[in-house]
Amino acid sequence: MKIAIMGAMREEIDPILAALGEYTSEEHAGNVFYSAQYAGHELVIAYSKIGKVFSAITASVMIERFGAQALLFSGVAGGIGKELKIGDLIMASALCQHDVDITAFGHPYGFIPEGSVMIETDSDLRSLAAEIAVDMGVELYEGIIATGDQFVASSERKAWIEKTFNADALEMEGASVACVCHNFSIPFFVLRAISDTADGEAGIDFDAFLQSSAQVSAKFILEMVKRIGD
Repeated sequence: MKIAIMGAMREEIDPILAALGEYTSEEHAGNVFYSAQYAGHELVIAYSKIGKVFSAITASVMIERFGAQALLFSGVAGGIGKELKIGDLIMASALCQHDVDITAFGHPYGFIPEGSVMIETDSDLRSLAAEIAVDMGVELYEGIIATGDQFVASSERKAWIEKTFNADALEMEGASVACVCHNFSIPFFVLRAISDTADGEAGIDFDAFLQSSAQVSAKFILEMVKRIGD
């Protein structure tokens, strides 16, 4: 099976490339895509750069040019659910765009005509992840992840997003990747390790815990690759 593994930043895919050891690379559309064999699957791996536009481009290339049949996103996020702590893992049950606002036309926040506020992730991949979490002895949360082209470091904004979308975590790429995969009918899964708590200390926490949180997410994603198709 051809599986895409995607992150937003170099730090989010470095642990995956290090674990693979051998891979080739190809430049296309302003980015670098890494190819490797792992656990009987063909992998294409890339970091998109931060934000919805770059992540949508990268996901589209992985599907259209490299023929990805499933996409796994590995990365970090800010936690807004009260139970989430730095280092915890959360998989998205669904994703939304918290910075979309055409409420002036009578639509709810996050809604784009001919679309929906929420896009659900693949239920089979979520079930697989739940099994892996039990086997690995790690706690895996499940909830709504909100995406926007903003690094949220405001308690007020955090509270608004949590209330408006019933969101548990915040990041800057997941919902745009979800839009691409949904439109191409590609099963996808988004896993985030909590690197900060999206409040006044978010910038400090993010820098301190980025690499360690990314490693936690990457290890879990590679275990998923091993078991896809079992």
